[in-house]
Amino acid sequence: MVLQKEPSGAVIWGFGTPGATVTVTLCQGQETIMKKVTSVKEPSNTWMVVLDPMKPGGPFEVMAQQTLGTMNFTLRVHDVLFGDVWLCSGQSNMQMTVSQIFNASKELSDTAAYQSVRIFSVSLTQSEEELDDLTEVDLSWSKPTAGNLGHGNFTYMSAVCWLFGRYLYDTLQYPIGLISSSWGGTYIEVWSSRRTLKACGIPNTRDERVGQPEIKPMRNECNSEESSCPFRVVPSVGVTGPARHSVLWNAMIHPMQNMTLKGVVWYQGESNADYNRDLYTCMFPELIEDWRQTFHYGSQGQTDRFFPFGFVQLSSYMLKNSSDYGFPEIRWHQTADFGYVPNPKMPNTFMAVAIDLCDRDSPFGSIHPRDKQTVAYRLHLGARAVAYGEKNLTFQGPLPKKIELLAPNGLLNLTYDQEIQVQMQDNKTFEISCCSDHQCKWLPAPVNTFSTQTLILDLNACLGTVVAVRYAWTTWPCEYKQCAVYHTSSILPAPPFIAQISHRGI
Repeated sequence: MVLQKEPSGAVIWGFGTPGATVTVTLCQGQETIMKKVTSVKEPSNTWMVVLDPMKPGGPFEVMAQQTLGTMNFTLRVHDVLFGDVWLCSGQSNMQMTVSQIFNASKELSDTAAYQSVRIFSVSLTQSEEELDDLTEVDLSWSKPTAGNLGHGNFTYMSAVCWLFGRYLYDTLQYPIGLISSSWGGTYIEVWSSRRTLKACGIPNTRDERVGQPEIKPMRNECNSEESSCPFRVVPSVGVTGPARHSVLWNAMIHPMQNMTLKGVVWYQGESNADYNRDLYTCMFPELIEDWRQTFHYGSQGQTDRFFPFGFVQLSSYMLKNSSDYGFPEIRWHQTADFGYVPNPKMPNTFMAVAIDLCDRDSPFGSIHPRDKQTVAYRLHLGARAVAYGEKNLTFQGPLPKKIELLAPNGLLNLTYDQEIQVQMQDNKTFEISCCSDHQCKWLPAPVNTFSTQTLILDLNACLGTVVAVRYAWTTWPCEYKQCAVYHTSSILPAPPFIAQISHRGI
């Protein structure tokens, strides 16, 4: 396994006989590095120690010995490394395994150099009450192999989680621990504590099943010889996964609260495009705050109170009704309606924009794009900047910092916060809200001209007053890596945005 390295102390805990003494020893070869002694508490029958902060590296052995009178019981864990531990959670795009992505066979065979990246996958379980321990584990701490990275569709190991950890390891060159705890077709409400739901005024639907959005199930790619097959159908929006609020928080997140973590990465939101969509802007920041608080106190203060939290902004999806704004609005709400992170409501967060990673031919349905390498790469750039404080690293695409109406010329001038590359000049990506006679309508605004940091839109289509502008505000904004605006490196796409236009002097 991997335990969290310095500056935090790793928490080791377990169950025992009330009143017994537990001695936890950390050894390397014949040498004892440290010993911690505690006793088993009643009524929880648990014990806990906090190790002294350790430098990255290993391997070590951790031994826990329980003594009560003449009774003696010892457990040992071998090949323990110290490094950074990341928890990965969300719905099916986080659950997709390495065997389901592009270049799967190459990715599955590329494990020899990554034996210090250790993986752990939580089973799909739910509970009406907060649990103190996981009831089941799909994959206990393991070294990566082709078999456990690509165990089967939507089982383990999470591709986004694995690739994110791998990119981090390439940069940091010390051990990384990855814990995957995700379930396809789930709402944010099932991953939220009752405290979070209450903070956003969401009713506790413990005794009623909430209405499912009507989106057709995807083709099931399950192999019939797998015994778990009937329960592992390909998750698609609103088709699989429990809907009762808090049940996955209770069973799949809360039990890990004692662990010392470096941070969390999250990929969820598709299911909320048609369920409590407007409340997502409250729910997501509240979930982040609640997870941070829970893991901080659960780990005796060892997990940072404001640990870094990264997430993937929703990708694209082939939808017959192109005027459905479920996905664009969730993308906006994922940023608490700022359009970027970190922001005042979401401090110490980072985001991978994925609007240009569409995959209309995905065998798992277009809602499950197979390019998870680019997702993880963009996510790890955010982690390097936000979680690891790397300076002068561009980790997000360009956003307008100034929007000016050039009224006499019928033009709108957008000044970006970084140099831009305009990759595609279509007439649809930018739209303006045009109002006349108290009625407003979104109209296309073609790109007139652009330079290194500015872009000018043509407003001639609007005969009334232009009151707002938006970018990439559709479910499927562009073809693969062909969105309109990128950072000059062309690696990072501009995130979608919507903004009011002020009319000075009116």
